[in-house]
Amino acid sequence: MTNHITIQIDEARDLCCRALMGVGASKDNALITADALVRAETDGQHGHGLSRVPSYAAQVKTGKVNGRAHPEVENVKPGLFRVDADCGFAYPAFKLALPELARRTKKLGIAAAAIYRSHHFGVAGHPCEDLARQGLIAFVYGNTPKAIAPFGATQKVLGTNPIAFGAPLDDDPLVIDFALSVVARGKINAARQAGTTIPDGWALGPDGESTTDPGVALSGSMLPIGGAKGAALALLIEVMSACLAGAALSVEAPSLFEEAGEPPKLGQVILAVDAHTLSGGMFAERMRDLAEVYDELEGARFPGTGRLGKRSRSETQGVDVPVALMEEIRALSSLP
Repeated sequence: MTNHITIQIDEARDLCCRALMGVGASKDNALITADALVRAETDGQHGHGLSRVPSYAAQVKTGKVNGRAHPEVENVKPGLFRVDADCGFAYPAFKLALPELARRTKKLGIAAAAIYRSHHFGVAGHPCEDLARQGLIAFVYGNTPKAIAPFGATQKVLGTNPIAFGAPLDDDPLVIDFALSVVARGKINAARQAGTTIPDGWALGPDGESTTDPGVALSGSMLPIGGAKGAALALLIEVMSACLAGAALSVEAPSLFEEAGEPPKLGQVILAVDAHTLSGGMFAERMRDLAEVYDELEGARFPGTGRLGKRSRSETQGVDVPVALMEEIRALSSLP
C-alpha cells in the first residue's frame, strides 16, 4: 500500500493525544478521545478513526469543541439520568455515563441515559458492546447534522442518525450498528482525505445528481437506506436522540467536519436492559440457540463479527493510515 503507512496502536494513540493536547484539549479529554478514535481505526471504521483528528483539532482551536470540557451527571429518576457533555467531545461524556448506566440497570432492570450538548460520538456500536459485555442489552440512538432529505423532499433536514444495538453472547457480544444513509458520512470524508473516489449511489451533489467525487458529495446530500423506510427510521432516531435528550435538531446543528460555527450540541440516548432477569434466566441459552441457527446456514454470520478479525489483526500488525493524513497528524502532534 504505497500511499499508506503502517503504525502500531500505541503510536497512533500517542500521536492523537498529542495532537489534541497541542491545540488546547485537556489531557483527560485528549486521552479518552484518542482511545476512541484508535479503537474505531482498529475495527476498520476509518471514517470514525484517525481521519477525524485534523477536524477535531481545528474545532478545538476555534472553540467549536470545548477541549477542556467537564461532563456532569444530572440525576432525574432512579432509572433515568442526563449527562451534560459541556460542548466537548462526546467520548468523555460516554465514559462517564456507561458505568453509571450499568449500575442502575443491574439494580433496577432497565435504565436510560441522555447525553446533550454533545458532538460526534464515533462508532455507535462500541458503547453497546461495552454494556453487552456486562450482561446487558443496549440501544444507542444519536443524531448528526443535516445530511438527508425526508422522502419526497429535496431539502436536507435529518442527519445520518446512527442506531446501534448490543446483546450478550458468550465471549463476544452481538453488535449491530449502522447509520441511516447508504454509507456513513465519515467514509466519504476519509475518501476525500485519501484522494479517492466513492462508489456511485452513495450520495448526491448539490445539483441533485449522483456523484463519485467525495468533495462534491460532502456539499450535497446522502442517500438514505431503504428509500422512504430509511428516511422514516432516521426521523425515529431524531426523536429518540435530539428530542428525548433535549438537544439540537439535525437541521440546527453545524457541520462536524468544518472548524467554523457554534458547537453542534447534538444528543445521544442510551437504553440498557438486564437481559438475564427479563428473560427469566433464559437469555444466554436462547442466544446460543439463535447463533447456532446462523452457524448452520452457509454464507451467513451474525452482523458485526467482521470487526473482531480486523481488531485482532490491527492489534498484532498495526493500522494502515494514508500518508497524507499521517503527515497532518504528525504535524499537529509536534505543535509547541
